[in-house]
Amino acid sequence: MSAEIHQPVSRRAAILRILRESTVRNQDELVKELRKQGIDATQSSVSRDLRELGVAKAGDHYIVPADSLAVNHFEAITTFVIDIRAAGPSLTVVKTTTGTAQSVAVAIDKSNWPEVVGSISGDDTIFLATENARDQRKLIDRLREIFRKGIGVRG
Repeated sequence: MSAEIHQPVSRRAAILRILRESTVRNQDELVKELRKQGIDATQSSVSRDLRELGVAKAGDHYIVPADSLAVNHFEAITTFVIDIRAAGPSLTVVKTTTGTAQSVAVAIDKSNWPEVVGSISGDDTIFLATENARDQRKLIDRLREIFRKGIGVRG
């Protein structure tokens, strides 16, 4: 493994370890923790790593919802979804609790569902594009089944 590839991989492993073992409130704290472990990192590289890992900020600290998602991408995030609804024949809007949309979108993306042609996520909203209304209905049904623990799920 080249040094260029090895560095982000080992840094990301360290980030996950740190987030599992302690409460980290911001990226600066995480950069400091990494440096204590001898890993040089910038805020921008940590920001990219957090996004790539699907880490979310819940309240005042980071959480790793993907911790136990190797088999089921959704196991740890089923309560993050507040609302699911159609917005026209090929756009589905998913509302999440504040700071968790990225984690939910990553789980959906990792699932590689054929009906999803693309996704965009913000802080508490995800747009999911489908090719047609039939695919959208299938997607909404699938999301409702997975996120039935959420609050007020409707379509």
